Amino acid sequence: MAAIFKSIKSVLSLIILGLFVFCGLNTHAQTSTPKFNVIAFYTAKDDKAHISFVHEANKWFPEMAAKYNFKYDSTKNWNNLNAEFLSHYQVVIFLDTRPDDPAQRAAFQKYMENGGAWIGFHFAAFALTPSDFPQNWDWYHTTFLGSGQYVSNIWRPSIAILNVDKNFPATQLMPAQFKTSPNEWYRWENDLRKNPNIQILCSIDSTSFPLGTGPKQSEIWHSGYYPVVWTNKNYKMIYFNMGHNDMDYEHKYDNTDKTLSYTFASPMEAKLVIDALLWLGGQKPQ
Repeated sequence: MAAIFKSIKSVLSLIILGLFVFCGLNTHAQTSTPKFNVIAFYTAKDDKAHISFVHEANKWFPEMAAKYNFKYDSTKNWNNLNAEFLSHYQVVIFLDTRPDDPAQRAAFQKYMENGGAWIGFHFAAFALTPSDFPQNWDWYHTTFLGSGQYVSNIWRPSIAILNVDKNFPATQLMPAQFKTSPNEWYRWENDLRKNPNIQILCSIDSTSFPLGTGPKQSEIWHSGYYPVVWTNKNYKMIYFNMGHNDMDYEHKYDNTDKTLSYTFASPMEAKLVIDALLWLGGQKPQ
């Protein structure tokens, strides 16, 4: 009898162990399923600082995807900016430019108007007429971004202190101020403070001035109000003016392409981006 009870006990132990293993495997399977999918479009052409940022981003975002359990894909094929392809993604990122083809533009506008989410970096908002990137897309530059055309920028890429509006889901866990990595900061045609649809999330603090080193005096900012991160309340979107790494410009003719600074090297800047992405993906910032 004792032998029978011992045998039954052994069988029960194996069953219980098996249930624990199964539950563990099942939990792992659930947590390994991405919480949301991200697709980043980029061009990575001509400007070495923008190319450097694209390479950095395409390394950094997969690391964040593994950490926060989302899927990150990237593509240079802007023809993928169509309804069928976008239907597989909850968040779109423009890393360094914007679409120019009318069909691609129409697909992106429809995606955003139907509840899609977007992050844009730096040159993704650039428009200047005349230039290779003219302001010929009113919905994007005036309605969606609100900024209008590019006007000017500082030079050389410089560190700034940013003030943060914490009254927003993607910024509520941020400090009131933080220090950025070096960046080429832009000035815009429109005053975003006057646009009721725009909420400015980060702006340059006056302690940053003078901002830039020149050599031209117009490339050094001594005063003024400069928004650098904002959202449009009518869409799920956040624009970041960051995305221009500092390069070894003194030896540019030697083709060294040496990157001197990295955008995500600023811990708080990196946190701001990932918190924004999590919020856009329907998750709580951490």
